[in-house]
Parts: sequence; C-alpha cells; structure tokens
Amino acid sequence: MPKYILLFCILPLCTLISCKSEDPIPTKPISTLVLLSESDYRPTFHFTPPAHWMNDPNGLVYYAGEYHLFYQYNPNGNTWGTMNWGHTVSSDLFNWEDLPIALMPDNNGTIFSGSAVVDSINTSGFKVGSESPLVAIFTSAGTHQTQSIAYSTDKGRSWSKYDNNPVLPNPGINDFRDPKVSWYAAQNKWVMALAKGNIIGFYSSPDLKSWTFESDFGLNYGAHGGVWECPDLFQMQVEGTNQKKWVLLVSINPGGPNGGSATQYFIGDFDGNRFTADQNVTSWVDYGTDNYAGVTYNNIPTSDGRRIMIGWMSNWNYAGVVATNSWRSTMTVPRVVSLVQNSQGYNLRFNPADELKKYYSQKDTTILQAKNSINLTNNAIIKSGSYDLNLVADFSQTDSLQLTIGSTVERLIIVFDKKNGNVTIDRSQSGLTGFYSGFKQKIACPTFTLGSDQKVDLRMLIDKTSLELFWNHGDNVMTSLFFPKYQYNTLTAKGNGTSPFIGSFSLHGLTKSIQRN
Repeated sequence: MPKYILLFCILPLCTLISCKSEDPIPTKPISTLVLLSESDYRPTFHFTPPAHWMNDPNGLVYYAGEYHLFYQYNPNGNTWGTMNWGHTVSSDLFNWEDLPIALMPDNNGTIFSGSAVVDSINTSGFKVGSESPLVAIFTSAGTHQTQSIAYSTDKGRSWSKYDNNPVLPNPGINDFRDPKVSWYAAQNKWVMALAKGNIIGFYSSPDLKSWTFESDFGLNYGAHGGVWECPDLFQMQVEGTNQKKWVLLVSINPGGPNGGSATQYFIGDFDGNRFTADQNVTSWVDYGTDNYAGVTYNNIPTSDGRRIMIGWMSNWNYAGVVATNSWRSTMTVPRVVSLVQNSQGYNLRFNPADELKKYYSQKDTTILQAKNSINLTNNAIIKSGSYDLNLVADFSQTDSLQLTIGSTVERLIIVFDKKNGNVTIDRSQSGLTGFYSGFKQKIACPTFTLGSDQKVDLRMLIDKTSLELFWNHGDNVMTSLFFPKYQYNTLTAKGNGTSPFIGSFSLHGLTKSIQRN
C-alpha cells in the first residue's frame, strides 16, 4: 500500500512564508499527508538499541579514544525483563558501534545499573599486559541486591567477573543499587555513591574489592515521591571563578515534577566521607517527562575538561507501552554540564555536545532580519524529522512565544509565557497518544525568568519522536517524546505583539550518525 493519502486540495510548495498573524497550523491542507511507520521513528542522531528493550545508561567511561556506553538491556523482548549490560562505543558521542553484550546474568542475579572506571594505577591488581584495566561496578539483582565487579584488559572488548563477588553485600535493604564509582585523589581511594531506598550512601575502597561505609545523605533533603536511584557524585569548577563545588545527581521514580520519573540534583561539598548540601531545595535536571537515570562520564581527559551526561529518554509511566515494538527506548543527546552561580545560589546548565554539529547537513534555513512571526510550510528540513533550531526572542516586544510543529492534522505546541512565568509543551494533538492516559497532559516548567535585556536564547533539537528544549544558555531543559502518525511538515513561531521580536533564527538539518533499520 502507498504511504500517501491524497487530500482534496493542493497548495503551492513553499519553503518560507513570513506574515504578521498566522495560525499555528495552516487552515488549508497541504497536498498530501505521509503516513509514518515504526521504521520512521528511528532517531537520526540519538542512540537506540539494535532491537528489543533498553533503559538506564550504565558504565559511562572514556578510554583510549573511545566513549563507552553500556545500558540496561533485555535481549529477549521489548519490555523490561532479564537485565544484561548492552554495550556500544563511539569516538565522537554520536556515531556508535554496537559491541556484544558485556555482562550477562550469573548465579548472583541479573545485572542492574552501575558504573565503570579506568584503574590506571592498577589498585585492583587486574592489569595484564599494557592496557589499564577497565572495571565495571554493578548491582547483582538476585535474592537480594548486592554490588559486584567485572574487569576488562582489552579496552572493554571482553569482560571477566571477579571470583569473589559480591564485593558489597546487602545489609538488609530492599533497594540497594546503582553504584557510581570515581577516584577521590585527595585521599587516594575510590568513592561509591549508592542508592539505598530513599537516601544515598557513600562507601570507600582502596582497591575496588573491599568497601567501607562512610555516611548517608538525603533523608530530609529533596524530593521523596518515590525510590531514589542512579546517583552520581562529581566535582565541578564554578564558571568564571576558581571555586569548586560538588554535585550529587539523584533520580527518583515516581515523584518527578510532571509525573513519573525524573532526576534532581544537589550542590554542596564532599570531604571524602560526607556530602553536605548548601541548601535544602529541590532542583531538577530536566522539567520534561523523558529524561531519567542520567549519569556522567568518568575519565574524560583533562585536556578536554568537559563533564558529559547521557540520560534515558523515557518515563516509567509508559516506557513499556510506547508506539514502537521491534525496539524500545532512546538515549538523550550527550549533554555538557556546567555550573554557574546566581543570586539564588548555584545552578547546573546543560547543553548539547558540540560534536553534534559534525552531522549538520547541507540543508539549512537562516533568517537574519528580525521577524514578528515565522512560518515554514512544506519545509524539507521539517519533513526530515531531524534538525537543530536556534533563535533569540526579545520579550520586551512580546509577552509570549509559541512554537508549533506539525501537519494539517497533528501538532506539538511549545509556549514561553512571560506573564505566567512558565514554559509548556502540549503533545495532546501530537499523534499517537492512546497508549497511556496521561500522555496528553500539558508538561510545564514553572521557572521561566528573564534577564535585564529581556532576551531568551532558545535551542530545540527534534529527532523523529523526541524534543529536547534548552533555553537561557542551558539553565533550563525540557525533554519530551511524541509519536506523529503523519509526517510533520510545518513550523511556526509567533508572539502576541506586532513588533519584530524573533532574531538569529537558524534551522539545520541533521544526517544519520548511526545506521539502524
């Protein structure tokens, strides 16, 4: 059967129309609607598994020119099940090469989330040959959740489990998992952050094999709407200063700001034994519904200096029923984390890794002159489903900015509202929504603020079925899935004033970074 449904009216092709007042979706239909299939949902520049189920990113580590990404993987089906560690590597964070499953279930249980380190001074004694051992620290999910290790001496191509696993037994806690380990140079020891029900425990080790309890954090801090998971602890320099602070990431499910799963963070100090938060506030990594269990890379070279994070782009409310079957789940775009100080304290910023620009196609649309509205109709870049949009909006000339992408019958609407101080994503008419009753709810970020110049820089990444929205230099982020039934082919941007307020508008198409069916 053809993929085209002929409608009753044909409009001239048009790449760019600018006018004073346009409806978000043209009132007259485009010549055709293109019906999409599951193969059209495969992202162009985000990582997805070759087949079957994927969730949390695990073991993010850089070694010998390669970024390793392990992930929770069920090789036997498209829902959560018997967990293994899937494995992929990349030299640029976008073009991924699939490798065989790294860790499979054993007598200690299935393989839950964890981390990986480069043991460059061979504290573990696992070194054989010239390569530094890579050591994975993970949760063995048997009768009780315990922590185990495995090692590789061939750049992560093959893995051996430690004979004396588990290295950290369960003290009698139902949820005791997701170890994130890093080297604490000041005291020459390894430090582990571990999820323990609704708190984070810290442990230390000289050799990755024997672990000592140090302290707990979080009983009366942050959000506690669900179990705490997937912690990450790291130090960062405050931008523009010589000051350094410690960051603790904690994922929570349920209890996110828009329902289901999400990730919060704390800023404070760590002395090798105890983490102390500066404030008892709940700060969110992402106000969207679809960024969970994000952790950062170990062993990024000092010459690079970035802190790079990847999250799981889904939500436990509906991850197992979304509109794909042969494969399920996507990772977020790799994001560079930075730390800034403002009048309220400290704030994390997240921005896409620059390596993404390597995959810009020759197709782009740029508007240099300020406009009061933009209307792209039947645009080739929008129709491709994978692009990077950037613009600056001057809110001294408008009280709102509405971005709409869609077709004559579907639409995804993003609104920046100056008066109410929020940003919303409405996917109620975005296409397939019936797989979960709450998917149509409006997603809101209540922290839309403006600086003295009243201008907002906005970046929006679209990749087939995902929206990643960054603004104010990455101070705020919203990530959302959507599943169009038909190909989107229009984009409009408008405000509620008559003066030009949209400037520096650019739209870049993106080419495939990884081959998938």
